[in-house]
Amino acid sequence: MEIRQLKTFWTLASTRSFSRTAESLNYVPSTVTMQIKALEEELGVKLLDRLGKTVVLTDAGYQFLPYANKILNDIEEARHVSSQRGELTGTVIIGADEVLCTYRLPALLRLFRERYPRVRLLFRPLSSHNLKQSLREGNADVVFMLDEPAVSTDLHTELLLDEPFLMVVSPDHPLASRSTLSIEDFHGEHILLSEKGCSYRLYFYRTLLRKGADSLTELEFNSAEAIKQCSMTGLGIALLPEMVIKGEVERGELIVLPWDLSEIRFTTQMLWHQEKWISPSLRVFIELARSVLKRSS
Repeated sequence: MEIRQLKTFWTLASTRSFSRTAESLNYVPSTVTMQIKALEEELGVKLLDRLGKTVVLTDAGYQFLPYANKILNDIEEARHVSSQRGELTGTVIIGADEVLCTYRLPALLRLFRERYPRVRLLFRPLSSHNLKQSLREGNADVVFMLDEPAVSTDLHTELLLDEPFLMVVSPDHPLASRSTLSIEDFHGEHILLSEKGCSYRLYFYRTLLRKGADSLTELEFNSAEAIKQCSMTGLGIALLPEMVIKGEVERGELIVLPWDLSEIRFTTQMLWHQEKWISPSLRVFIELARSVLKRSS
């Protein structure tokens, strides 16, 4: 079993694509195929299936992935321990949900790239319910979530920034001029919601139901930007983090409804696995994330 085979397998498990793996490792696709085949023959199991252009790990592949990840981490740790001098290098794999990808992380990623140009950043936008699993499976080094404060026995969680939410409508919406609202005002209204499984969607919806709302028409989106744009056209009522709509509210393109959302406490938080070795490159990334995101408040 060779280190390069493990690295190829790990990269292929991450990209789920032979062509992207070959490009990432500066191989031709046939080299990737050859190395995976040699690894499977040595282990005596099939690690992955090719379904069209997509790569899917087999059960054996999923079981082997954490071991490959640990071996590669140990090797990287040994290299850093052995090296006393030189510019910081390495790879940091980041995951985040769509809102934070768009509104919180770009400034952090740009600054990190400027300061540490030889550290390779791999960025993966992931749905909220896949972020923690990506850490547990070794597919990400650190992830960022917009969620209620997380509690976990195997993941380290660091709360960075409280994120207030606002309920907004277009200026010509019937509720836009109201100074007060009752639950009856929501009856029959279109509520623009994020995809099922999003924690703040569930919290908001449960809150309305507890207060007696009914006859709500849901329109579901997988993008906060789509919700914002549709709300601006008058399609319905949107609940969004303030960071998403701050500019539109300041310009009068969206109107904040007088509805108490103080019960909703969601936070931008940074997570990594407690058993993960914190390489020098990952350490400086975590430290910079603390500085940049906490300063965003």
